[in-house]
Formats: sequence, C-alpha cells, structure tokens
Amino acid sequence: MTELKTGGQHGYLRIATEEAFMPEEAIDLYAEVLDGPDPDPGFVSLWGFYLRSTDERSRFIRESLIDLGARRLADMDARGIDRQIIALTAPGTQILRTDKAVALARLANDQLGEACLAHPDRFTGMAACAPQDGAEAAKEIERAVHKYGMRAVIINSHINGEYLDNPKFYPVLEAAEALDIPIYIHPNTPSRDMIRPMLDVGLDGAIFGFGVETGMHALRLITTGTIDRFPKLQIIIGHMGEALPYWMYRLDYMHRAGVKAGRYEAMKPLKKEKISDYLRENYTITNSGMAWEAAIKFAQENLGIDRVMYAMDYPYQCPAEEVAALDAMHMSAADKKKFFQTNAERVFKLDGQGAG
Repeated sequence: MTELKTGGQHGYLRIATEEAFMPEEAIDLYAEVLDGPDPDPGFVSLWGFYLRSTDERSRFIRESLIDLGARRLADMDARGIDRQIIALTAPGTQILRTDKAVALARLANDQLGEACLAHPDRFTGMAACAPQDGAEAAKEIERAVHKYGMRAVIINSHINGEYLDNPKFYPVLEAAEALDIPIYIHPNTPSRDMIRPMLDVGLDGAIFGFGVETGMHALRLITTGTIDRFPKLQIIIGHMGEALPYWMYRLDYMHRAGVKAGRYEAMKPLKKEKISDYLRENYTITNSGMAWEAAIKFAQENLGIDRVMYAMDYPYQCPAEEVAALDAMHMSAADKKKFFQTNAERVFKLDGQGAG
C-alpha cells in the first residue's frame, strides 16, 4: 500500500473526481483520425493541437495522461491529492470506428484497472466503453466492474453527434443502472452541427463550448424522459454542473410553460414536477476546473450539500494554489469534508476499500 502523504492533516482526504488518462496507443489512433478524410472539426481543434504542439504545457499534458505510475503519484503528492478517480480522456473511444473503439475501451480498462490494483489507496477507475455498439459496451462495462472494480462509467459526451437519450445507447444506461454505478458525462468538443459559430472565435473548447455541449447532453436526458425510463440512474457532470444549477429557475419556468403551451411536440410532461427535481435527485456535480468558492457554495445551497464534489481536472488544469484556495473556503468542517471526501466515497462506493 502506498503511504498517504497529503490531505489527511486537514481533517479530510482530498479525492479528485474528474482526472484523466489515455493509453499511449491512443496517440496513433487519434493521429490516424486527424490524417484521415474530413476529420471532425472539434477533434482537430482539440487533439490536433495537443498531439502536435511542442509547447511545454502540451507536452506536460501528453506525458501526464499516459502515466499511471510514479509521475502521476508524484504530481498528486505535490498538489495534496489523496486519491484520483480516473477516466479515459475526451473524446475517448467516441471519435473512432466501432471496431477500434471497442478495442480501445478494453485496452484502456485493462491499463487503468491494473494501475488501480497496483495503487489501491490512490487510484479508482471509471469504466470506458464504446457506446457505438451498445451490446458490446454493456459487456465491457460489466467486465471492467467485475474484474477491476470500476466504480463508474465514463461517457465523453456526444457520440458522433448523438446523445445517450437515443434508444440505441440504452444498453449503456441499463448496465449502469443494473450495476448501481453512476455515469460521468465528461465534455467533448461540440459536434459538427453545433461547433461552427464557436470555432471561428476560439470558443469551442474548455472556455465555453465544452460546457454548452455537455450541459445540453445532461439536460436532454431529463427532458426526453430518459431519466424517467431509468429512474435509479445517477449522472455526474463536472465544471460546476456545466452551468445547469445556475439556470434551474428558468429551466423549470420555461419547461412548465412549454408543456402547457404545447409549442414543442417533443416537450412532454415529466414524472417529477420540475427539471430541478432531477438535478437534485439524479445528478451530482463536481467543481472540476472551477476553484471558485462562490459558485461552489451556490451549488451546495441549491442542489444540496451532498450533491457537490471536489475535482481537480488533472492534467489539464491542476495548479497547486487552487487546492490551497479551496482548503481556505469559509465553510464548516463537516461541509468541507463532504465536499472533499465523503460525498465521493458515497457516490463511488469506495467504502474504505482499495482501488477500483
């Protein structure tokens, strides 16, 4: 067992819940997509830069994503992180042809699973899958959970412009619900149909486009009745809930008005009274990339103290000073422990166990 060297002296452990990795083999797969005919413009914007840029930050990100050993542990210690909840980075399998996507999911789960077994007190894994093939995705999720003890499923938002409310992806939702594990919907660059007016002004990535696309994905699961179909399903979204908590009043008001007016055929009554009821009961958010006390407190007050967790967003955004700033939040010791530690332990069912 690796000796903990980090946050316990504060009265809580720091569990970072949206931390990324990728197998080294994915570099060649992604390069093939970039060099292929008519590559996705969002993928070109994201990985065309990170794979081919020679600047120091891009090199750090590439090297850190691949490492699941000494370097990652050293970075965690330097930043005061006790445990990472780790997932295949965007766009994961979802940019690939189905056969290659299925193979990458299996490879990623094997590499991450073995790392979790080697460092059970420091790493916990989320299962990758290839939602392009729903049946195979469900099998791979089950394998990753049973073999490696994975504690969640990672979906890197849209699947070639489609979303989890499409019935073709129901096997993924069925598997997560049956296994009682959450789905983490992580950002992807906006789809071809959505990206153009963002791309030409540099708003397609983490600055804005990620949140818009992922927030819409999370919201579609509610308004299409998908959560009603899978009522036990738990969803996690990062970056302070991709802005949805701050829109709850208007979402509730306009959904009620839209259903009453019959303006949109697709806008149907839901089993729960309001959209915000689903956000409070079926969603948990993390503060990944948002080390902002005011936003965290707003979400805690309006979603519930048990629905907000800490995340760092390693290696994309991981300055140590952000950890110190959150340690210094004006918040009760009990609430701060929930934020940094015990909410994650409950959501991911860590139960004091090692890995996975």
